[in-house]
Amino acid sequence: MKITIAGSLGNIGKPLAENLVSAGHSVTVISSRQERENDIVALGATAAIGSVNDAGFLTGAFNGADAVFTMTPPNMGGAQVIANTIDAGKAFAAAIKLSGVKRVVMLSSIGADLPEGNGPIAGLHHIEEIYQELDGVSVTFLRAGFFYNNFYNDVPLIKGQGITGGNYPGTVSMPLVHPRDIAKAAAEELQQNTTVKNVRYVVGDIRKPNDAVRVLGAAAGLPELPWIEFTDEQSFQGMVQAGLPDEIAGLYTEMGAGFRKGMIQQDFEKNGSPVSGQITLEDFATEFAKAFN
Repeated sequence: MKITIAGSLGNIGKPLAENLVSAGHSVTVISSRQERENDIVALGATAAIGSVNDAGFLTGAFNGADAVFTMTPPNMGGAQVIANTIDAGKAFAAAIKLSGVKRVVMLSSIGADLPEGNGPIAGLHHIEEIYQELDGVSVTFLRAGFFYNNFYNDVPLIKGQGITGGNYPGTVSMPLVHPRDIAKAAAEELQQNTTVKNVRYVVGDIRKPNDAVRVLGAAAGLPELPWIEFTDEQSFQGMVQAGLPDEIAGLYTEMGAGFRKGMIQQDFEKNGSPVSGQITLEDFATEFAKAFN
């Protein structure tokens, strides 16, 4: 098969490209960075360098492909993040139509069933709606859980103040996932011959923040690491002080409130809380400890 994937050589894009190349497929990897070209070629793939907001460029990258994997970069600019995300989704959709691609796998997120109250995930909700209108195209929406990698963002707070937390309680159940499990699911779906549009949840573990700090803290040599529930204002101000733009801090605060209220995980739970990933919190703790130390 000829398969084009977005995501450059990031946490998902690289293992996905490696998986598909090793399976014998002809793979094109989209990246916005020219300096990635040699690394992409070294994997045995073809590089397509350009912007995911450019429908013309994407059409060229999709031409002749049997399947494509689409994902929008996180935090697309420090302002108008939702609008920028939706614009990228529109560019992808236009390229899918113009190139005649019939099989699409889109990286989405838990909570993408909601039009609002889910922070940056709202952009993915709108892209899902755009893709639903693609006639004659089968689409799998990979709704991924909360990335384990997000815990790396807590390292400065842990090292600086000996605590970690968020604007949701330590007792809320959170669907978690490793990027490698997302890449594995994407590879499986890209090779599927189907004519439907469907949702697949990709989650490797379901744990509470209290569990996370116990497991990650122990791995990092901090067995007494506490989870602190912040107010929305405290969470917002903490992110701003850490250097995030106000808009992005506001979106992440809204997402945290969505977890607190049980909104973001509601549809996942309604669908039976499926766990298909293989990498557990304890598995990730080994990676976290290396990065922490």
